[in-house]
Amino acid sequence: MREKLLSDQEALAVLKRIDSLYPGAKSELQWDSKFHLLCAVLMSAQTTDKMVNRVMPQFSEDFPTPQALAKAPIAKIEHDIKKIGLYHSKAKHLKATAQILVDKYDSQIPADKKKLMQLPGVGEKTANVVLAEGFGVPAIAVDTHVSRISKKFHIVPAKATPHEVEKRLEELLPKEEWIHTHHAMIRFGRYTMPARAKNPDPYSYLPPEK
Repeated sequence: MREKLLSDQEALAVLKRIDSLYPGAKSELQWDSKFHLLCAVLMSAQTTDKMVNRVMPQFSEDFPTPQALAKAPIAKIEHDIKKIGLYHSKAKHLKATAQILVDKYDSQIPADKKKLMQLPGVGEKTANVVLAEGFGVPAIAVDTHVSRISKKFHIVPAKATPHEVEKRLEELLPKEEWIHTHHAMIRFGRYTMPARAKNPDPYSYLPPEK
């Protein structure tokens, strides 16, 4: 039996109701430079923003620039981030990324999705977050929350890939709403309708239609 998806109008109505719950939604990651934003997002894979925020103050102090991180021993990087998941591989990615930034980009963060995705450990989601948060470039970063909510409400098929979710949301929403809506969806998935939510009806978690 073919899965019934929401029409564009129905999907937009759901997204607007989610938006209305979090008018001030923004990233919860803490960072003080585009370089540290990139590092924080790279670290956030398969761990929580709260855990990343715990390690960022010491990490930022020890590695203020790409040069400092590129020169650092892996053991020192691992020591600073060992509280987060997959810290061994993340330390390698961080060091390798810093070296590329020094060698190819004069220690600057490129404002280009393809260039960002060529950095070790940087996928489409990470690149989109850096572009949106660091440069204000409209982008939708599809994490587990955005993907799960899009599927629960049948905005996308149950087997849609993150890239397919991203493209569908981009088609539905005006560009100027991409950044805010994706943050609102993350908040909704994190705090209002978490993965272990007891009520199977996702609409029960939405505010009433106006």
